[in-house]
Amino acid sequence: MKKVDFGRLMRQAVSLFADREALVNVERNRRFTFKELHLLTNRVCNMMQDRFGLKKGDAYATLLENDNNSLISFWAAKGCSTGLWLNYRDSFDEHLYQIDYIGPKLIFMETGLLDHYYESLRQRKMEIVCMDKPPEKREGVHCFWELVEQASDADTGVEYEPGDAEKHIVLFRFTGGTTGRGKCAMYTLDNLMGPMYHLYSHPENYIDGQTRFLHVTPITHATVCMVLPTFFRGGVNVTINTPDLKHFCQVIQQERITFTFVVPTLLYRLLEMGMEKQYDLSSLQVVMYGASPMSPAKLVELQEKFGNIFIQGYGATEAFPPVMILGQKEHEIITEEDRVRLYSAGRPLTGVEIKIAGDDGNEVKEGESGEIWVRSPSVIGGYYKDPEQTAEGFSGDGFWKSGDIGYRDSKGYIYIVDRKKDMIISGGFNVYAIEVENVLNSHPAVQISAVISVPHGDWGEEVFAEVVLKEGAQVSVGELIDFCKEKIARYKVPKAVAFVQELPLSPVGKVLRRKIREKYWREQERQVH
Repeated sequence: MKKVDFGRLMRQAVSLFADREALVNVERNRRFTFKELHLLTNRVCNMMQDRFGLKKGDAYATLLENDNNSLISFWAAKGCSTGLWLNYRDSFDEHLYQIDYIGPKLIFMETGLLDHYYESLRQRKMEIVCMDKPPEKREGVHCFWELVEQASDADTGVEYEPGDAEKHIVLFRFTGGTTGRGKCAMYTLDNLMGPMYHLYSHPENYIDGQTRFLHVTPITHATVCMVLPTFFRGGVNVTINTPDLKHFCQVIQQERITFTFVVPTLLYRLLEMGMEKQYDLSSLQVVMYGASPMSPAKLVELQEKFGNIFIQGYGATEAFPPVMILGQKEHEIITEEDRVRLYSAGRPLTGVEIKIAGDDGNEVKEGESGEIWVRSPSVIGGYYKDPEQTAEGFSGDGFWKSGDIGYRDSKGYIYIVDRKKDMIISGGFNVYAIEVENVLNSHPAVQISAVISVPHGDWGEEVFAEVVLKEGAQVSVGELIDFCKEKIARYKVPKAVAFVQELPLSPVGKVLRRKIREKYWREQERQVH
């Protein structure tokens, strides 16, 4: 069985870019060269093994904001233990659930959380490493920088099988849980490095030694897919901790950011607030969007303001992103065919297989809708300690079943119609929420919308929308419904619309339809009609 030494791979990159800037933590004003980052992360890995005795099969957890997470992140793959990335914005109860599921012996955490978490973590016999010096001495609590100073910066020399989860798991990460409790994904090193090679193969060559990539969404989520591609090409990873729009724009201007990943909701706010008039954002060469669908109408507005700098990435917790890309050239709009293409998720990257599967698991014909299945080196082998969910979510021959309904056109573009669970069946007709949302979001008064089903005595379910208007904009429910009638079939048009101040969002900006749905289905015995 082949093995790999991730520390050697990192050292080889350092030999190329040694004294160039590799990492910037904006809020803490920390800057590390490639050599400094390599030596620091050697110390982190050696500290875990020598000071705390973590060995192969043991786990550590991180509960950190982006700046501190970037000091451990993928780099701990140089060691022999397994990471559990906790999402900093999840709840206390969710954190404890995930900790109990995995059983880590050690946790790296923000010092400000110590008082709230201390008793619960110590009850679980966990050692606690605070990233800033704790205000007082407590049993089992340590200061990160004091530990690092005492640790060796020698290469770890750890080798393991990079593609076999039964031999070595590098990372545990729970799915977002937008439809319920998250599942535990388990990653090999091949899963995490696969997308880097997929991305490097794209003809538009988005990353090089001049890349300055800004991580604004949590590094525990999709933006992390760009850490390794940026590092191994000699670029700079830049972190900020909160997706505040003004701060985001200030950092782009200050650090001359060339590339970033954002969710559509942030871009919608960027449009509404006209931030390009207040800040110099001209350094941006590539903006990748993903994690949730983008309204094509809003995308056209963004292109008019910022130029053709946008690309779309598709992936998931189970298929480490990106596995599909809609590139900049494919965002150019000249013909009506070009405009239609903006509705697609792009085409598979080199080395990625996409199968549009019918209910029987066989591939459907071109143009027919089915479930999108993905197979590639970045697709995990299953969910940790959950054979039932693994059997349900993965095929026997290695495809991950995405739960997205879509089709492939004659040029190989994949169009996502909806999530399986978000499909509305009204009077026997299938209505896809994304299609209706795209129409609503194209109205000039609408900032964002969410479409769900609500119970209906005759039709079983009917189409319903919650809508957030742009600041200062006005439109009546009747006007919005009439607008939809001009664009889509009558049975797809919302029968009712509620104007709201905001929609419930996940920590990474996905609209939580289940939270909206709960309000309207609470009194129902069945959750489908």
